[in-house]
Amino acid sequence: MAVIGHRGAPYDHRENTLASLRAALEAGADAVEIDVRLTADRIPVLLHDPTLERLWDHDRRLSSLTYAQVDEVTAGGVPTLRDALALTAEYPSARALIDLPDPTAAKSAVGEVHESGAADRAYYCGGGLSMLAVRAADPAAELALSWCRTAPPRPELLARVRPRWLNYHFGLVTEDLVERAHGDGYLFAAWTTDTPRAARRLKRAGVDAVTTNRVAAVRAAL
Repeated sequence: MAVIGHRGAPYDHRENTLASLRAALEAGADAVEIDVRLTADRIPVLLHDPTLERLWDHDRRLSSLTYAQVDEVTAGGVPTLRDALALTAEYPSARALIDLPDPTAAKSAVGEVHESGAADRAYYCGGGLSMLAVRAADPAAELALSWCRTAPPRPELLARVRPRWLNYHFGLVTEDLVERAHGDGYLFAAWTTDTPRAARRLKRAGVDAVTTNRVAAVRAAL
């Protein structure tokens, strides 16, 4: 079972920073999950929230600031997607899992991935709208459709998204659910769990990848 660092290693370093990503990869993560949004001048950067308030104590929407302004108010703390892809390239077997909380960032993110020569080591996750936007931008992209409902994804959505992965909240995962997904030809991922006990349960259920905030602890448990 692959282990994915959720926004890097957020218990060791501020999430979605280069230090956090590096810490997760050094701890043995197979991939790092990063959240990508756009600045006012449409630069893809790493930030989960629509504002800088929670992480950087600035109550400004990212979409209202240019990258230069973001760089200034965070003292260079918010990396670009290009920066993150360059870092993961230092680890030959590592991948970047690009989460897109805002579907409008999909086209720019896909463009940056290709311009960075990272198409073979980056894949994407998110809800239906975001994954449809990625699929429109890149028919060959590897997608993980994120899901947090007991009702399964609709067949018409699956047909349009064409995901390689089904990416479920870990609390919904059962052996039967994983078996059905595998039978339908999908890989199965689960997010986000931090306890060794839960990670071992997911492994027994046949899950192919788990996203965690505690890479070292989960890796040791497996």
